Amino acid sequence: MKTYIKIFSLSILLGVTIAGSAAADLAKRIDAIVGQVSRSKVRFSIHIVKADSGQTVYSLNSNTALMPASNMKIIVTAAAMKYLGADYEYKTKVGLCGDNLVIIGSGDPLLGDKDTDDKYNRQVGWIFENIAAALKQNNRTIVNDIIIDGSVFDSQRTHPNWRKEELNRWYACEVSGLNFNDNCIEITAKIIGGKATISIEPATNYVEITNKVVPVSKGRSAVGSYRQPEPNKIVVFGKCKNTEGPFDVAIEKPAEFFALLLKENLTRAGIKVNGQVIEKTQGENCNLKILAEFKTPIADCLARANKNSLGLAAEALLKTIAADASPDNKNGGWVKGREMISQYLLGLGIDKSEFYIDDGSGLSRENRLTANTITKVLLDLYKSKNWQFYKDSLAVGGMDGTIGKYFEEGKYKGRIFGKTGYISNVKSFSGLCSTNSGDYIFSILANGADGQTRDVLNDIAKAIIDESDTANPPAVNKSKG
Repeated sequence: MKTYIKIFSLSILLGVTIAGSAAADLAKRIDAIVGQVSRSKVRFSIHIVKADSGQTVYSLNSNTALMPASNMKIIVTAAAMKYLGADYEYKTKVGLCGDNLVIIGSGDPLLGDKDTDDKYNRQVGWIFENIAAALKQNNRTIVNDIIIDGSVFDSQRTHPNWRKEELNRWYACEVSGLNFNDNCIEITAKIIGGKATISIEPATNYVEITNKVVPVSKGRSAVGSYRQPEPNKIVVFGKCKNTEGPFDVAIEKPAEFFALLLKENLTRAGIKVNGQVIEKTQGENCNLKILAEFKTPIADCLARANKNSLGLAAEALLKTIAADASPDNKNGGWVKGREMISQYLLGLGIDKSEFYIDDGSGLSRENRLTANTITKVLLDLYKSKNWQFYKDSLAVGGMDGTIGKYFEEGKYKGRIFGKTGYISNVKSFSGLCSTNSGDYIFSILANGADGQTRDVLNDIAKAIIDESDTANPPAVNKSKG
């Protein structure tokens, strides 16, 4: 059902500065955008509210639950703020238990994440260099076993409702209690001496590559990969003229991936590893001597989830919520995480018919949200003391994140803050528009979407600014010097 809110004299009491005629103009403009013949097969759920009052300005099927794609990340990151708080930090601990080197994971999704390392001017491999240096400072040039403890999360590393054919893609990587490098390797194909060669980064023996790339001098050039039944055996195929890549490929068993990389790097640093890589819960059977601790603030995780739509960040936050709620802070999983997030939404007064939480990233096609659910969550954040903290995690139109290449016109640049979403036949966009009439919170979900639907979503955000600015144009200084 569609509703228009016409605001007259009561608008002063409500603190709403948009005029009734402007609200009607906005409604007509959005109707025209979504009502085009080419959009007839697209189902929309749209809700726009005035942020200061919560007053609805436009609503179209706002209580209809649709697939949200990556707009699910808004719900998960908001729940993380609720349950974990703005001061939360992931802490990965490295220590010695006798002659064994122990790594205790915290579920940190950004350990070795290149974007985060770039932000802090950290060099590739800095973590391994720090561990090697810490060992040498403690006069250790030999260790026995490398023990990895990822028990903060459960052992279900891939979601049952993710498509199997996508599990080697970066956005469907495994979720582990010990993650590294977004749980991916980078593959590059290059023609050298007339032959196709394959290189991977980080360089490691953890994966086995089968090269089926054919060198070509003309025609189409494209390279891809697929998995073999055996773990971490990857076939690279396609045609290559000069260079293709790098492109990310998800690996299996991320904790073991980190441990083997550590072993390889320690060996290069002159530290001998006599034993094996063992994955187990460390427990309390040893007085662990801490050598190093790697911390990641929740602010970085929110930004990678919302600005850049990193699925691993969202899934790790969901599982962290679950682990944090358990008595021993272990075995965080999707089931408990979904339960906690559902409780958060019900606590905001959202009816249980308006959402179904299946995963944290929005990759599952079983997820359902209404536009009303998303605006209520954003409105709750807007009214909280942490709004600016959360707002900083959203992509900024014309400036950064997934909407950095949109809204570059001066009228819109830096005034739209949001989270996009995309899976096959689904597009979404929710966030906040800053206008001369105040802030507006919006959510737009589109199912049955096509290649042009992204323009529709962007045009609605532009319409909010256009009509609101028209209703309350900026003051003009007419004084003469």
